[in-house]
Amino acid sequence: MSPTIAYGLLFAIAGTVCTVGAVYARRIEDDDTRNGLIALLATSGGWAISHAVLLVVPPIELKTAVYLGGLILGFSTVFAWLYFCSAYTGRTYHRRPAYRRAAVVLYLAVVAVKVTNPFHNLYFTTAVVTTPFPHLAIRQGLFHWIVTGISYLLAGIGMFALFEAFTDSEYDATPLAGLVGLAGLPVILDIVGYATPLLLDMIHAPLGVAAFTLGVLFVYEDRFFAVQLTDGVQGPTVFFDDDRRIREYNHAARRLFPALDGAVGDPVEAVPALAAALDADGDVVSLDVDDEEPRSAGGGGERRHYVVSENTFDVGQGSLGRIVVFSDVTRIERQRRELERHNRQLEDLSGGMRHELRNAVTVVRGNVRWAMAQLEDGNVGGARDALRTATETTDRTTSLMNDFATLAQYGRTMTDPEPVGVQETVRAAWAASDADELGATLTVDGDGTVEADGARFELLFERAFEFVLDNGASRVVVERRDGGVTITGDGDPIMGDPERYFDYGDAVANTTSGTALPMVRTLARVHGWHATIDPDYRDGVRLVVSWATPTVGDNGVRF
Repeated sequence: MSPTIAYGLLFAIAGTVCTVGAVYARRIEDDDTRNGLIALLATSGGWAISHAVLLVVPPIELKTAVYLGGLILGFSTVFAWLYFCSAYTGRTYHRRPAYRRAAVVLYLAVVAVKVTNPFHNLYFTTAVVTTPFPHLAIRQGLFHWIVTGISYLLAGIGMFALFEAFTDSEYDATPLAGLVGLAGLPVILDIVGYATPLLLDMIHAPLGVAAFTLGVLFVYEDRFFAVQLTDGVQGPTVFFDDDRRIREYNHAARRLFPALDGAVGDPVEAVPALAAALDADGDVVSLDVDDEEPRSAGGGGERRHYVVSENTFDVGQGSLGRIVVFSDVTRIERQRRELERHNRQLEDLSGGMRHELRNAVTVVRGNVRWAMAQLEDGNVGGARDALRTATETTDRTTSLMNDFATLAQYGRTMTDPEPVGVQETVRAAWAASDADELGATLTVDGDGTVEADGARFELLFERAFEFVLDNGASRVVVERRDGGVTITGDGDPIMGDPERYFDYGDAVANTTSGTALPMVRTLARVHGWHATIDPDYRDGVRLVVSWATPTVGDNGVRF
């Protein structure tokens, strides 16, 4: 095959690729992107075909006419390229009247210079040469280099817009950036053709456009249009086909679901955490996220909350299926749950207060009436005992009301924790207890700091000590562990369901400390911790305060 035929065939193939691409691009959903890409491919295809014809037709006059037509088509590709780049990247330059009028004026001016070239020969001249093979050689003039410089400058602006979109897209856009670079690579061929006899001195740009077309429409189609479809979308994004197979995903999705790496083409079940999130009930999905793999809520790690939104769309050969976006609403969801927890706590406080006041009024009224009856009968001792009972009841009620006020005061989640020494806080709380009067001893095992509110943290230990001491403990051990702290007393073991001890007003062993453990749990929760009783410890009572996030549904203080 002669070099002339080979060169012509190469440009003919490029023209065919552009033509097929223009037909295929008609399926693109976005109107402006579709119109811009079709115009680019149509003009580039025509330009490539003109190059092929130029190389194979014999008459010099026909060659010159074909070359001139190719020049006019070639310059129009610059404006089609800018239109496409602006539309694809979500800009509006292609719609602004001022820019459109300027483009028309510039294009017509350059076309006028090209059409009148036979009269002034300032754009190009022609000559038949025999190296590297016989062909019509084009000697470029001053206007050609001016127009070429303008063309490359405008094309570079479009490339910059694409590179910027790829950089901001949260996708692995390296192949796409490579395709854009490939579209500009023929500039090197142009330079080689101008400076050496190795290549023809002609514009090779249609070859770059053809390579760009093959890449974005037939190889990296999903990723190319995923970048555009998710422009401005914040958060992990995953594309699925109609059969729930993974088609594409961005960097944020891979960070949230590391198992996505290499999962393109696999069913969603290949990424269990993702499948579970998509199939979860409710508007908000909770995931425990760590450095390895997210898990459903309750599996450890940092709890994050996401709203999952799904949309279907069509592009390319048909439906890409669904685009799923995970919007991080952790801050809002935590605020909502905190408000819900606090409202429930206030309701529980209100119910507990009503319960306690009714009981107190009943006891006081009954004892006062009994005292009056005893006085009428001359039984002063019996009246005194009844009034003493009434007084003790009012004192107990006053104490409980103070506890309720404390719960209301400290029941809101803290927002400004600071490092607090565990051993220092424990000993301060112990000093405020009745331990000395009871002859109890304290042992503290371990130290360190924890992010907490100092006053609430100390009150937590005070109420925990109140409970274990009232439960008959003579020796109390506080042990600092990796996941929290334990308070162990050698008093009476718990009886029945441990959760009953956190319910105010329930039939627990000792009612004088009825609000101690509800307050311990509340003070733990406002820190994001969890408090419970170890049900397997039988040598007394062991309270466990863990730094882990409480489980879902474990909200509010129960009375």
